[in-house]
Amino acid sequence: MTGSGNGKTTVLLVDDEELIRAGLRAIIEAEPDLTVVGEAGDGAEVLPLVRKLRPDVVLMDVRMPAVDGIQASRHIVETVDAPPKILVVTTFENDDYVYDALRAGANGFLLKRTRPEDIVRAIRMVVSGESLLFPAAIRALAAMHGGDSGRGLAHAGLTEREAEVLRLMATGMSNVEISAELFVSVQTVKTHVGNVLAKLGARDRTQAVIVAYETGFVTPG
Repeated sequence: MTGSGNGKTTVLLVDDEELIRAGLRAIIEAEPDLTVVGEAGDGAEVLPLVRKLRPDVVLMDVRMPAVDGIQASRHIVETVDAPPKILVVTTFENDDYVYDALRAGANGFLLKRTRPEDIVRAIRMVVSGESLLFPAAIRALAAMHGGDSGRGLAHAGLTEREAEVLRLMATGMSNVEISAELFVSVQTVKTHVGNVLAKLGARDRTQAVIVAYETGFVTPG
C-alpha cells in the first residue's frame, strides 16, 4: 500500500457534493481494512492531494464544475509516479464521460446507486488488479464507441496464449478463473497478463481490454 493507513487500503474521495462524500466515507470507514485519508470537492484539488497523501485508491466523481474526473484522472496518470487506482463515480453507466475517463487512465467505475457492499468490493478488486470491474458495462460502452475490425492487434506481437488470455480478460474473468479455464497455474496467468499489458502499453486490465475492443480484436457481445 502507498498511503499512510497503517496497513489499510487508503482512499481519497473526490466529489462536488458533500453529502455524497459523507456517505462514501461512512461506508468505507465501516470496513476494518479501508480508510479515508482525504476529500476534495473538485478535480482541481486532486493532484496536490494525491502527491501529499499517496492514497491507494481515488474515488472520483466524473462530472465536476471546474476540473472534471476525466481531466483529473489524466493529470494523475501522466504526472504521478506509481499513481493510485482510480474509480470514477457516475450516475449513468452509459455516460460518454465514463468511457473517456477509462481511456484517460481510470481503472474502473462505480454507479452512485451501487450498494454499499459492492462499493467496498469494487475498491478491493481494483487494488488487487486481478479482475475487471463491470465487464458487461465496459462491453456496452465499447459497442457505443465502435471498433476498427480491420486493424486488430497484429502489431502488438501477442503470442497465441497471450491473445487467448486477453480474450478471457475481456469477459471479466479473474486470474484464478483464467487459470482454471486454461489448465495452467495462477502464476502462469499472471505472467501472461503482465506480458499482454507490456505489449499493449496498458497500465492495467481495463486499459488492455479497451484497446482490444477499440481495435476490433475483441467484439462487444
